[in-house]
Amino acid sequence: MAADRPFGIDPEEFERALREVGIEFRDLLGKAGEYIDRANVSTLASLLGQFVQPEPTRPPKPEGATTGETGSGVWVIYSIDNAGEARVEQVFPSELEALRAHRDNTDQHRRVRFLPYGVPATVLDTP
Repeated sequence: MAADRPFGIDPEEFERALREVGIEFRDLLGKAGEYIDRANVSTLASLLGQFVQPEPTRPPKPEGATTGETGSGVWVIYSIDNAGEARVEQVFPSELEALRAHRDNTDQHRRVRFLPYGVPATVLDTP
């Protein structure tokens, strides 16, 4: 091998190959520009948006767990009399059990609610 061709490529051939690649790349960009003009795509971002999906938005995380979420209480079925005082009829450990027991209810004064431990049933009274 000659000293000016260590890899078997003449420097002039290498320059010509790079020049041809540059010309081909410019032609490719020109065709892409024509496509954008024909498709009425106003920006490059909207073109790329066809191929790249944005990340889905996530709902904000709750500040802290409520008493109902931590489970430190009971679910009650209670009724309110004409004076507005609540009377607990049944107590359940989970919301699902309470709602199942209450599903055939026709009484408008009978309700289901979570009652945390240590809270008196008088909070269920209506003013």
